[in-house]
Amino acid sequence: MIRFGCAAIALASALLGSTALAQDAAVWRPAWTAAAAPARFDGTPEAPLGYLDQTIRQDIRVGVAAKAVSLRVSNELGQEPLTLRDMTAAGPDGRVLPVAFGGAREIVIPVGVALVSDPLAIDLKRSDLLTVSLHAPGPTRGVVRRTAVRLGQGDAAVSSDAPLERRQSFISAVYALTDAPPAVVVALGDSITEGATSTLGADADWPSVLGRRLEATCPGAFVVVNAGISGNQVVRDGRSPNVRARLDRDVLSLPGVTHVLLIEGINDIRHDGNPNNPGRSADEVIASYRQIISRLHLRGIKVIGGTLTAFGGSERFDERSETARQTVNAYIRDSGEFDGVADFDLATRNPDRPEDLRLDFGRDDRLHPNDSGYDAMAQAVDLSLFTAETSACNPVLP
Repeated sequence: MIRFGCAAIALASALLGSTALAQDAAVWRPAWTAAAAPARFDGTPEAPLGYLDQTIRQDIRVGVAAKAVSLRVSNELGQEPLTLRDMTAAGPDGRVLPVAFGGAREIVIPVGVALVSDPLAIDLKRSDLLTVSLHAPGPTRGVVRRTAVRLGQGDAAVSSDAPLERRQSFISAVYALTDAPPAVVVALGDSITEGATSTLGADADWPSVLGRRLEATCPGAFVVVNAGISGNQVVRDGRSPNVRARLDRDVLSLPGVTHVLLIEGINDIRHDGNPNNPGRSADEVIASYRQIISRLHLRGIKVIGGTLTAFGGSERFDERSETARQTVNAYIRDSGEFDGVADFDLATRNPDRPEDLRLDFGRDDRLHPNDSGYDAMAQAVDLSLFTAETSACNPVLP
């Protein structure tokens, strides 16, 4: 890591002082998110996948133009205090700034806590990359959903040529200070929303593709942030707290949320690997949907229901779970309780075998989409669900 002397810190403080003067005319919006998630304990018992005296670099593509940024670091679902050191951030101009928390460069975050950094005077355009690096003296494990990271040994800068890895890390949000605050759309779901099987580092998950569609249609008017977690469920806890339990942290805590697009429930209705242990019923999933809709509507947030995609031929497919999926999808399409519907199932299923994903849209596991499948999901979203009340949009929706 690059270390900073007093002169560099003073320069950063002066820059932030000029930013602070303008904050009365600007507001903060989330430019990128990664939902808090317990450590997965990937790897083997002999070599669990964590960090030990390593520097973690993330190149984060922001969805909001900014004149300053702030980082949110989470240990909300950790199992032990989290020690991080020497965090830095840099925009496209390559100027590296130290990240501090109340002026401190080394932080120890207690279990159950998230910290927001001091503002950083970094100018960004929408879709710019913000490069964030931090040192984990370790041993420790990441406690947010999996993202693309690059790793280096020790406390040293990590090259952009270092290979990408899909790992849990620590940054749960990038906030942007902006004069033109966009409406915030939260993509809420499981691994299919997280983009667990999309090409690593390509921003090919369906929320990213949807964000680009909205930007092309209504420049600067919307940002789509990703609140997907692999293995997440609606009714019960799995690897992470269920959607109802995490709604406050991952949705309602974000400023400026106007819409939530929910696609989740496939992990609930399937059995747990043993056909004698069936999944939750369609009625249980629907009851949970109703609670989510009610809570979001209390905040004036519109809720769009995404139909559950097909998974015939996958490891935990059976007739019972398929019947539940069809019942849940009929409720999403026909109940009128959602503010709109994104028919992901129709867009990605095999027309000749509707219980299956299209072969060219899915991975070998017959459950998760590939990049083409994620693109089809994003293209299936009717943009007028978001743009109907927005005047600054192009007349023809792509």
